Amino acid sequence: MRSSRRGEKGTSSRSSPSASSSSRGACTSTRCAHIQSKHVSSSRGSSSTSPRKTHQRVKLQELSKPPESSATLFARVTSPSSPPPENGGVVPGSHRPHRLFLHAAAGGQQQQRQRQDQSLDTFSFAPVSLQRLPHLADYLPDLRTLPNPLDSNRFFHPVDGFYVSPGDVILRQIVYDLSGMFPPPAPHLAYHRAGPRERVFFEPSEVRAAIVTCGGLCPGLNTVLRELVVGLWELYDAREIYGITAGYRGFYSREPVKLSPKMVHGWHKMGGTALETSRGGFDLEKIVNAIEEKGFNQVYIIGGDGTMRGAVKIFEEIRRRKLKITVVGIPKTVDNDIGIIDRSFGFQTAVEMAQQAINAAHVEAESAVNGIGLVKLMGRSTGHIALHATLSNRDVDCCLIPEVDFFLEGKGGLLEFLDQRLKENGHAVLVVAEGAGQDLIPRTASQKEERDESGNLVFLDVGGWLKSELKKWWDQDHPNELFTVKYIDPTYMIRAVPANATDNLYCTLLAHSAIHGVMAGYTGFVCGPINGNYAYIPLDEVAKAKNEVNTRDHKWAWFRSVTNQPDFLRS
Repeated sequence: MRSSRRGEKGTSSRSSPSASSSSRGACTSTRCAHIQSKHVSSSRGSSSTSPRKTHQRVKLQELSKPPESSATLFARVTSPSSPPPENGGVVPGSHRPHRLFLHAAAGGQQQQRQRQDQSLDTFSFAPVSLQRLPHLADYLPDLRTLPNPLDSNRFFHPVDGFYVSPGDVILRQIVYDLSGMFPPPAPHLAYHRAGPRERVFFEPSEVRAAIVTCGGLCPGLNTVLRELVVGLWELYDAREIYGITAGYRGFYSREPVKLSPKMVHGWHKMGGTALETSRGGFDLEKIVNAIEEKGFNQVYIIGGDGTMRGAVKIFEEIRRRKLKITVVGIPKTVDNDIGIIDRSFGFQTAVEMAQQAINAAHVEAESAVNGIGLVKLMGRSTGHIALHATLSNRDVDCCLIPEVDFFLEGKGGLLEFLDQRLKENGHAVLVVAEGAGQDLIPRTASQKEERDESGNLVFLDVGGWLKSELKKWWDQDHPNELFTVKYIDPTYMIRAVPANATDNLYCTLLAHSAIHGVMAGYTGFVCGPINGNYAYIPLDEVAKAKNEVNTRDHKWAWFRSVTNQPDFLRS
């Protein structure tokens, strides 16, 4: 039987999913909030975290900043051993508008203060750029606002601090190296926090919403659809809610389907998308004309990176025509390859379902003489599913992802590693992401040019190719010896299942965040969690950003310690 291996325990720092509410004082230009932080003790560049927590008070002063505008923040952080800076942390002589100054100070015990490195007692970083969020008022300045219908909603009792203000922001960078050896990226970015606003730009009776799903399937699609419908209906009393079938082409080629809470009641328990989906069919002129002709004033677009690029064009064309129509993107990709946000919905369900395929491959391999279980998982450009499934399972001997090149023959190659593993254990489990090794697979001239409906290069089956190469290798190096490769491709089984409990909750929060932002008049944005807090991010940023596996951080080292696989560096 195979000896068990245990990887070292990995730790990661994440912020709390719930953002603390800002306390509202009498002065509108000053907002104070309480946050929890940990004392940091450092010695000559190394830092460690103490379990003792203290409370910090963060004071945000706005200087001549119009509501909802983009801004620059300057931050000064003082350690427990330093006195508070003079002038309340505001840079002397600063008179430029659109600047906020953030000052934080924390107290602690005297002995702990003395142990801290004096060189790290006080540090500062600047600037922090608050990313500007497009708004209907940018090109329709005379729009009237209304009190938020949540004021009279029977499910809500708004109190002081319930509504999100223009000064509530989410920092993208939250981990810093105080030694200065690894300077953080500049500029530091901040985004508007998601949530309900005190004033809205749509009368509930005038809302006419369109919801569309595009691209491939993903666990949680139906949950997002359900929660958009129920949220619009129950939170904001909207009654004109429509589903667009067959993806982008459905705007101009099909009649919309009217939706209601009763109709979508059980959709969260179903896999796939009840609205049907497709790739391609993007015709900007036809889509925007159809949106305008059918009277839609809120458009909710659910899809991956290609869909988000299309949403950017729709938003820009609507803005060019100066139409009172908001566009929001809800990022969907089971591969988890969309950047900026913590993760995309359906990813955790996919990792959970991948365990079944890996377990089956392990049983098949262990039950055969010189058996190899080969599993291909989703991941065109990133290997997040394969990596997380491998870390969760611990039965995988080698995992191949698109971010790391590998080779078959020679010292340090895959075949040498598998040969050694079979000699040691009598079996092996190999996981490969669909985008890995594509440059190693021979292609015909026509295959090099073949594209799918979204314009992506059609990938060849890396799993089938690997199976063939493994058999050739064994027949050549180990003739007349038993050998078995069991190849499992669970792609369509994984992406077609309903979302698990974690993804279902996540989809609900995404849908409600999108609705709150749209009702507040924001447009051309994506909602998603950043460091555990939900934020509004400009569409064009998300459409360009990628979330690749970082093979230079501690998680990758932990990953290799779990599998003991080679680094595939040629000597």
